[in-house]
Amino acid sequence: MSALFDINPKVLADKLAEQLYYPSDLVNQTFALSNDIHGNCLFIETMADKEQIDNYILRVFREGLITADLQGSEDLIPTLIHRIPLVPVSAVSDFDSCVRGLLDGQCILLLPHANQALLLDAANPAHRDITEPQTETTVRGPREGLTEDIKLNLSLLRKRIKTPGFRMEQYELGTTTQTKIIIAYLQELAPADVVNDFRSRLQSIHTDGVIGSSYVEEWIQDSMVSPFPTLLESERPDVVASHLLEGRVVVLVDGTPFALIGPITFFQLFTAPEDYYQRADIATMLRWLRMLAFLLAILVPSVFIAVMSYHQELLPNPLLINIAAQREGVPFPAYIEAILMLTTFEVLREAGLRMPRVAGQAISIVGALVLGEAAVQAGLVTAAMVIVVAVTAISNFVSPSYSFGIAQRLLQFAYMALGGFMGLFGIMCGVLFTIVHLASLKSFSVPYLAPIAPTFISDWKDILVRVPRPLMKTYPRMNRSKRNRR
Repeated sequence: MSALFDINPKVLADKLAEQLYYPSDLVNQTFALSNDIHGNCLFIETMADKEQIDNYILRVFREGLITADLQGSEDLIPTLIHRIPLVPVSAVSDFDSCVRGLLDGQCILLLPHANQALLLDAANPAHRDITEPQTETTVRGPREGLTEDIKLNLSLLRKRIKTPGFRMEQYELGTTTQTKIIIAYLQELAPADVVNDFRSRLQSIHTDGVIGSSYVEEWIQDSMVSPFPTLLESERPDVVASHLLEGRVVVLVDGTPFALIGPITFFQLFTAPEDYYQRADIATMLRWLRMLAFLLAILVPSVFIAVMSYHQELLPNPLLINIAAQREGVPFPAYIEAILMLTTFEVLREAGLRMPRVAGQAISIVGALVLGEAAVQAGLVTAAMVIVVAVTAISNFVSPSYSFGIAQRLLQFAYMALGGFMGLFGIMCGVLFTIVHLASLKSFSVPYLAPIAPTFISDWKDILVRVPRPLMKTYPRMNRSKRNRR
């Protein structure tokens, strides 16, 4: 069934209810146009704003704003569209659009002797209020975070970017969920080829459901086998706005508080929102600290294993004698020790995340302390290995990006295996392979190691250091032809 030509409103309302299998939250309300002419108003009360429907829609008929000479005439639909205030109104003439409108939270008006139905946007689904971001905290930054409501997220971006060049394109993905997806960019800054690449990748998605941004990320990412993320996720509207101002493209997914940002480079994974709310010298120091933590996380356990297994001559004699004394009676080699300790810590970390928040932190912290001390006293591991694992675990928490933190945890296990089987030579091979892999990666045609490889010296102002803002006079290289000032 497709057309609505002159169907009795009550009959059509019953067919719509039947199509939805008579849900308990479907409201089918009859209203009077005159003493003997009635229409039907349908909406799902858990998705629509009942006060808005009563105050701005049904009031038009209740107060007699539709005159008798218009009732039943061809001018009724255009007149209603103009006389219903503050509510977006559209006319549809097919059954499927009515069903879709109901599921989207819209209100449907069915009128007698009309070949069209009216869809009125009165959607008001349940949503979370704006709260402080949980994964990207700052000391001096704003306290607003994105929510699961895509309209509310757009308003947070609109508040920060007031330019006619702010473009938003909407898509719907998922044959079952029909999730709203919006790509946002600044027309005068975002490269056309990057925007077109985002469009083509989104349009190529064919799936039953999209629940969160991670679903979209897996479809549009550049590499499915690399542990390194090629899209940046953020729940801070100020971070999203700053990336828009640098010419990047943002993907917003209805139902998730995380936006996807691309293209990105490897060095942007070390930047945090705090870098831009502190002085340049402080931000530079913090960025170096994150890079040092990255190297400590992936190299400390593997180098310790390699030195203890193959290169004991590199250690000073007093330290070597001390560690050898600790290892007396320990039944496992250094590699097995490290694997057991780091695997146990990962289990504790996962338990802390999945447990209730109050109990989770206690389990992870107390569990690590108790297990580490007990393992040393039982002679299963050495005290030096506990120190190495503690330094590695703390360094893992420094990463500003959760996805990047997972990638470096995978790297540390790979390097530990190389160090355990081939010593420092194996670690060197792993480092070279990692560099080659990073150099081969791209994020929406942008080299992953840019601006180091390829080298754009003018873009180094916000990579290894963050120069003061007066010196940031140019946009990144990919937008150099667009504008000169940041």
